[in-house]
Amino acid sequence: MGEPRADRPAGTAGYGEAAGRLAAQYEAVTFAEVHREALQLFPPGPADVLDIGAGSGRDAAALAALGHRVVAAEPTPELRRIGEHLHAGSGVRWTDDALPDLPGLGAAGARFDAVLLTAVWMHLAPDQRPPAMDALTGLLAPGGHLFLTLRHGPVPPGRRMYDVPADETLSLARSRGLHPVLHTERPDLHGRSGVHWTVLVLALSR
Repeated sequence: MGEPRADRPAGTAGYGEAAGRLAAQYEAVTFAEVHREALQLFPPGPADVLDIGAGSGRDAAALAALGHRVVAAEPTPELRRIGEHLHAGSGVRWTDDALPDLPGLGAAGARFDAVLLTAVWMHLAPDQRPPAMDALTGLLAPGGHLFLTLRHGPVPPGRRMYDVPADETLSLARSRGLHPVLHTERPDLHGRSGVHWTVLVLALSR
């Protein structure tokens, strides 16, 4: 375990080999638990939603069950297959795409009312974050919201992660017309020693 295959994003290192265990971990907590601080900011009615780094599809399926039109982007094929199986019939549309550029989604020209990056941003190297924020901004509809979590704490063996300061992320967002509507901290839901999270919700000006 360690480096991903050459045709996979570097941030996916370690995820394919551990896909089954990770999917069980993801599914052990609910969408409402993971996003409890931001639930009131999700679109109230049927909306177009993109879940980037969707993993097992937990959040994507929960949002689809609320009536939203959901695209789940997951670059690790082992996780994508598990998600498609676990949440078959949910109405979620799966795709193979990844930051920083999201070439498939960008080329499609779609715009979304909500974009989720749950435990994703920490995988991007410093030089990848500006183009990633450009790509995300380009996928948001006017008035749309970006839901983003930042992981802080020890890096598991075999993974590529960075402890990204919230201030850096907010600066990138503001320079692209995104403004924060939520900025808070929370402990790790799995009780991992030394791990905590920053929760950000950023809105694109209309």
